[in-house]
Amino acid sequence: SSSLYVLPGFVESSCRSRIFWMKLNKLLLQGKFFQLEINDPYAGPILLDEKIASRCGYVLKEDVWGNPVFRASVLGCHVVNEADELFSLTVNIKVSSFASMRAAVTYTYPMYCSYSSWASREIVCEENYMEVSVKTDVPAVSNDYTVAWMSALPETQNVAYQLWQLMFVSPSGRKRITVSDATKLGYSFNNTLSRVYLRAPYHSNESDISVVNGVNMNMVTSTSMYRQRWLLLLIDTTVSCPVDGISFTDTTLTWTVPSVIPTLVVQESTFLSKNILMGVDGRVIVSPEEKNYFLEYNETHIRITIPIGAEGGKLKSSISGGVYGVIYSIDLFLEHIWTDADWQTTKYSVIKSITTPFMPQIPTVINNTLPEERLFNVAFGHFLPDVSLVAIAIGNVPFTLREAQHHGFKIYETPFSNRTKGFILEVSFDDLYVLKEYVNRNETKYTLLVNYTVSVGPEMTPYYHSAEVECVIADIELPEAVGYCDEENLYLAMPTFGLHQYWNLYLGNKLLNRHVALTNGYLAATNSTHLILQIPLFAMGVIYEEVSFQKIKARFDVALRKVRTMETLQMFSVSCNFNSSAFIICHPDGTVMVSAQMKTVPAIDMSKTRLRDSSCKPREYNKGHAFFKFHVATCGTSVKFEGDHIIYENEISYEKETLPRQSIPTITRDPDYRLTVLCYYQAKETLVLGAFPSDPSTSPLFGSGTMVSRSNTAVHRRTRQALNVVSRVSKDESFAEFYEPNVAILKQLVEPLFLEVELKDKSPDAELYLENCWVSGSLDFDSTPRWSITVDG
Repeated sequence: SSSLYVLPGFVESSCRSRIFWMKLNKLLLQGKFFQLEINDPYAGPILLDEKIASRCGYVLKEDVWGNPVFRASVLGCHVVNEADELFSLTVNIKVSSFASMRAAVTYTYPMYCSYSSWASREIVCEENYMEVSVKTDVPAVSNDYTVAWMSALPETQNVAYQLWQLMFVSPSGRKRITVSDATKLGYSFNNTLSRVYLRAPYHSNESDISVVNGVNMNMVTSTSMYRQRWLLLLIDTTVSCPVDGISFTDTTLTWTVPSVIPTLVVQESTFLSKNILMGVDGRVIVSPEEKNYFLEYNETHIRITIPIGAEGGKLKSSISGGVYGVIYSIDLFLEHIWTDADWQTTKYSVIKSITTPFMPQIPTVINNTLPEERLFNVAFGHFLPDVSLVAIAIGNVPFTLREAQHHGFKIYETPFSNRTKGFILEVSFDDLYVLKEYVNRNETKYTLLVNYTVSVGPEMTPYYHSAEVECVIADIELPEAVGYCDEENLYLAMPTFGLHQYWNLYLGNKLLNRHVALTNGYLAATNSTHLILQIPLFAMGVIYEEVSFQKIKARFDVALRKVRTMETLQMFSVSCNFNSSAFIICHPDGTVMVSAQMKTVPAIDMSKTRLRDSSCKPREYNKGHAFFKFHVATCGTSVKFEGDHIIYENEISYEKETLPRQSIPTITRDPDYRLTVLCYYQAKETLVLGAFPSDPSTSPLFGSGTMVSRSNTAVHRRTRQALNVVSRVSKDESFAEFYEPNVAILKQLVEPLFLEVELKDKSPDAELYLENCWVSGSLDFDSTPRWSITVDG
């Protein structure tokens, strides 16, 4: 179908200098295909292709915004020329929904230009062709300076009558061809009422590359020849155009064109620059500096510098090798008018589309997190407007934007400077997908793992970027315990918050769990907020600070330790005084304290009670009680092994008073009193002791020393009888890994030290008794200063 009317807003056209300029609106071509036909006034429509375009003076391309642009020289093949002043060209715009262009709608669009201010010579350097047009009333060619013309004279004798011919001069030699043959080579030559023009493709066989002030110029040196009877006309139709001259920095692009082109200016001394203009997208920029463009000119160069991202061009997002970056494009033109002795005026116009290389711009993640609001606020940018966020993953869990919003994540765009934008993500610290880690004493480290997926450009290329954002805040309150006692028990009450999640309770180096509590005889009860431990006075783990006649000062300690690092955060203690009439306490160091109660009839004198060794008497006593304190290695204490236990046994007895008689039996009024004392010890036990300097005045309070773990050969040298005794230094409280013997170990005095002494002799008569243990500054046993760990057992 055909239509004479174009949809409103579909086509925009203008006449810029001596070029038809037409732009189609890409929005009205979305999802469609189009073709351009040139209306030949005589032959009808001709489909525009690349070969016709460069030969006939047409350009079809997209501008930096993606709109199709058609440009045509007023000297184009199919332009209707009226007296070199009025020009008209009609194009057909064919639009179809199919690539085959079937069922296309054709819009006929006429364009008109008026142009009369022709210079003596006009050169246009378009993107796909070079064009020179010359007035035919130029001076005669018999000028001494026109060397190229003179070299063509011998050939002119063969010029056909009333026929134009072209003479090309190139490094390969001279070539004379007819206009019809030139057309077959991609050239276009014709004459109008008052002008002759030649259009040439870039890089033809007849062209040559020359370097002018660092810029590569594509040059076609030619003479147009016409003879009619006595008239022989030779016209210089040489044309030269820049093919490079573009340079880039991170922030600017620069386009350089030579000021003087020797092949176009034979008498360089007569050269005079008249005017220089620059333009963007076909429009002249009167004051370039207002748009931050920089136009400079000197004797050798004309240079245009454009900041990357400047108005008039377009920044476009791109992905290269999985990296995000931008490309900047701008359509420039330059017009230079000069005079010289050979030509009255030359107007030299260059149209150049410039696109920068890919410039990586790695997006940044800006952490604007608000700890006081417990809210991650993360900005992701900077991006151009052609980038869209399409999905995210939080903690490696993928979400579409709709799913993310529904879950409670807040996502929105925010504008940045330089016409860029970013994406803001807000996530609560308490969200299910935020990683939480208990650190230091009372802090939580919140970690947000984000994977962004964005769509880049009209091609919707996916780009992925991951980020990790952390925030540490003091939002954990360490628990405080409350201790109290009754007549027979100690109690500790502490909050259950964070228990097993952040921290655990330890009894010494042993985790205080339900099994340990039951084994040690503790009672544990919990309610909604607190754990309450009931510890009987004589249960395992109770520390007896003072034990005297009928009085015990007892303490129970548990340590609050971090679950992961075992670092001790708090010590919870309860300490109370108890009145107890009868008890036995077996200390880890082998000290035994017994309060024995008199339960005989008749009563006995408790001051006369003794242990097996009758020299071991009560330390304190009264009418109904006696208090003994002794070591398991003294007072006749016996030892035996039962399974994993060592059992120490002694006996409290009463020394009876007898009536003196001459013969036996002895008469006494005192009753029998025997009380067996038993202490059970684990065969392998760990003691926690402190080291104190033997001479505080000469020993430093802090420092470091070297400790050497010795094998049992060292023990042999100091004992008369060689026993199978092994001493080792453990690397930690687990006693699972030990240092090698005779290896120097560097420890700070404030660090714990884990020593193990083991008796491997299985003889029932052998007993291990640790008498003295100390740390010294050298390998000499008698060196000072020394730090005592145990003294006299």
